[in-house]
Amino acid sequence: MKKMYMLEDLDCANCAAKMEEAIKKIEGVTYARVSYLAQKLTLEADDAVYDAVLAEVVRTCKRIEPDCTILLK
Repeated sequence: MKKMYMLEDLDCANCAAKMEEAIKKIEGVTYARVSYLAQKLTLEADDAVYDAVLAEVVRTCKRIEPDCTILLK
């Protein structure tokens, strides 16, 4: 499953790059792209584990950029 999410309060391109690299290392992620300019996250993972992967992505992003919020709806 591939979905796109808007990001709120992503403050720097360096943080976006760190988030993208960390997300790519999460087990189950097949594709990840964090765009600082567009303030978007594109995430692809296997349908069977997508919810668990998304939860880990949210935790990872908060650890790297505490002010950034992934808008899930």
